[in-house]
Amino acid sequence: MKITLTINDKLVTWEIEKDEFLADTLRGHGLLSVKKACETSCCGLCTVWMEDKSVLSCTILSVRAHGKKITTIEGVQKEAEEFARVLTAQGSEQCGFCSPGFIMNVLAMKKELVNPSEEDIIHYLTGNLCRCTGYMGQLRAVKTYLGVL
Repeated sequence: MKITLTINDKLVTWEIEKDEFLADTLRGHGLLSVKKACETSCCGLCTVWMEDKSVLSCTILSVRAHGKKITTIEGVQKEAEEFARVLTAQGSEQCGFCSPGFIMNVLAMKKELVNPSEEDIIHYLTGNLCRCTGYMGQLRAVKTYLGVL
C-alpha cells in the first residue's frame, strides 16, 4: 500500500506493508537516526514528532502517518546541534545511541513547557532510557539549555 506524508518538510509517497511500523519505514528510507531498542515503547530511542508532538515510532503503524507531518532529528538539525553543544559542555554526552530520541524530546519540551521545574523535566523525559549515564549530567544540560538553572 502507498502512503503520502511530509518528512522533514518534504512531501513523499512511500510503499509500505500494512503491518509495518513507522520506525522501520523511516529507517528503510535512510532516516537512520530513528533507532529501535526495546520495541515496547519504553526506551524513547525511536522518538519522532508527528504533527509536532513526540511519538514512539516503534509502536505506530506507518499507515497512521498517511497525510501527516513527521519530523526526525534530521529535520531539526540546527536546534539539535545547539543542544548537543550544551550536552558536551556539561560533560554529559555518552555513546550517542540514545541521543536522537532524547534530543527530540528535549526540543519538544522546549516548545511545550514554559519555565519547567526539575520535576517537570524529569517527568517529561521519564521514557528516555540511557545505558551510559546516571542522568544527572543530562538533567544539568537540559536545565542549562532551557535556562531554568
